Amino acid sequence: MNSSMNPLNLQDTFEEAFSKNFIIVFLGLLIICINGTFVFTFMKSSVFHNDPRYILYIHLVINDMLMLFVSVTLCVISYACKHVNLSLCCMFLLIVSTTHKNTPLNLAGMAIERYIAICKPMHHPQICTVPRTCILICLIWGIGVIPGLSDLVIAAITCTLSVSYTVTICSPTFLYNTVYHEEKNKAIQCIYMSTVWLVLIYTYYRVLVAAKKMTADKISAKKAQNTILLHGGQLLLCMLSYTTPVLDFILVLILPTFRTKILFFNYLLTNMLPRLLTPLIYGVRDQKLIQHIKRNFSCKTIIKVESAKQ
Repeated sequence: MNSSMNPLNLQDTFEEAFSKNFIIVFLGLLIICINGTFVFTFMKSSVFHNDPRYILYIHLVINDMLMLFVSVTLCVISYACKHVNLSLCCMFLLIVSTTHKNTPLNLAGMAIERYIAICKPMHHPQICTVPRTCILICLIWGIGVIPGLSDLVIAAITCTLSVSYTVTICSPTFLYNTVYHEEKNKAIQCIYMSTVWLVLIYTYYRVLVAAKKMTADKISAKKAQNTILLHGGQLLLCMLSYTTPVLDFILVLILPTFRTKILFFNYLLTNMLPRLLTPLIYGVRDQKLIQHIKRNFSCKTIIKVESAKQ
């Protein structure tokens, strides 16, 4: 969560404001609809409901959809409303912060599940159960909400906040702008990212070692290696949002007259694009999931549904 989470500028002309809002809303709806096909397929096909791997994957998709929806809503609100209620703004920022932190934690959980499936196949059915997967998801949300809540606590202690107050810009850089927030963000980002990277590196190494020792099921081990590598690629996409302040600072220094356009472009690149690519990277390569998507959205299925209604 960064300054480019709200890339629109109140000083833009009407044409610029309209075009930015149109592009953001259009892309947001497009990405939500694409990811919605994965959610619909999961909900409709009971074969996925007892598999922790697919449960974690669909949680990742829903989490990113929620983050994108709230982020786009904040961008539109920045133009539609001159003043935003402080309590509503804090709620939006808390959701965005939590879902932003949930993504890397979810990727770490998915990597651990693959590690157990390959390195401890006999224990996988006992360890990776649906109830334990649900507990893990609750734990992810519990850990993910901590940074957002700490921002609110710091703001409440250092500033005189009231639920009746209004803010002109609902953005974390506008509301959480103390030295304490800055130091907290550095520490949290370092802890979160280093922990997730260590988990991915460790699980990939163990799966790699297990694959070399295997003689029977080398194909599954190879798929697990590729999956964890993809998790690393997904994590790199997620980390794009952490590079936004640096990109904004450098590009604005070089091209100061294009400041609003730079903020807008960086928002699309580092916040919206990963929300599209992250689910697709994992979902499209899964043949089981793709087969059910084709089955659910094929013309034959639509015809059968219509005939059944008649």
